[in-house]
Amino acid sequence: MPPRNALKRQVNRLPPERRISDIMAAAKEVFVEKGYNDALITDIALRAGVVEGSIYRFFANKRELLVKVVEHWFEEMLRDDAEQFAAVCGSWNQIRFIVYTHLTSIHRDPALSRLMFQEIRPAPDYRGSHLFELNRAYTNRLVDVVKVGIAAGDLRPETSPSLVRDLVFGCIEHRTWAFLRGEGDFDPAELADAITNLVHHGLALDDEPASPIESVVARLETATARLEAAAGIAPTKPSSALPR
Repeated sequence: MPPRNALKRQVNRLPPERRISDIMAAAKEVFVEKGYNDALITDIALRAGVVEGSIYRFFANKRELLVKVVEHWFEEMLRDDAEQFAAVCGSWNQIRFIVYTHLTSIHRDPALSRLMFQEIRPAPDYRGSHLFELNRAYTNRLVDVVKVGIAAGDLRPETSPSLVRDLVFGCIEHRTWAFLRGEGDFDPAELADAITNLVHHGLALDDEPASPIESVVARLETATARLEAAAGIAPTKPSSALPR
């Protein structure tokens, strides 16, 4: 067995990139387990197998370390989604992909989502940060989908792409907040379908809502069919169109 000093010298020869990677991996674990306030630099150093001073060589403080961990999370999501998203065609499928992958990330990493919503985003320096730009790139994929759909004539030309983005991601945040508080669960696929159908129905040119008269006729035909079925009467043929 080599002397202890030899082992120490060998560890110290790790390149800075590897040391930073180890510290960030340890920090992610500690932040996820304990939250931001209860996470200590000493805990992170112990988990990474370094002394506290080594962490301060690469990160100014605990907050900078948290921001770097969340930045890395966003970069991974953008990279992992890019190849799959490029193969998705059609505005409904693209919107659904974006909604589903975001819901899945929240469901898979609730602690990181809470840290983003509660600790990082409310900070006054957030809007000027690299993480803000990453989040903009992440959410602006939906803006691009809407713009392409409008240009192709699939979506309503008066649609505001940025408003659609705000509606979708605001809805997702609202619908998943109880889960992030530890109050219940949600099905990412089911919720993604519901949100996508609702949004796309309002945007698509071929999803024109029925007129009030058509809605009344449809309800009357449904009621008539139920009464005829209850009385054992053969159903009448429904009207195919309103009189012109």
